[in-house]
Amino acid sequence: MLVHHVLFWLKADTTDSQKQDFRKGLESLRNIETVKTFHIGTPAPIERAVVDTTYTFSLTLFFEDLAGHDVYQVHDIHQSFLDQFRALFDKVVIYDAN
Repeated sequence: MLVHHVLFWLKADTTDSQKQDFRKGLESLRNIETVKTFHIGTPAPIERAVVDTTYTFSLTLFFEDLAGHDVYQVHDIHQSFLDQFRALFDKVVIYDAN
């Protein structure tokens, strides 16, 4: 099992409409055949010093193995998402774990 967790910080001037489109773009990633579990989130209203709530969206994907993750990385849907929305990213942090 491999978990791919991506945190997105969108630029400060990103409009609500662009955020909705971005979320739809994230949703498209669930259609990649190697994605086993899929979750989109936003920061929970938890106020603790160790909790980072500064990001805009969280994407968590589970793959059966590294090979499934590798298919995802080069998949046309993923590449299309990046091409369409990369300009909105202010910062992206990825945590991969197995």
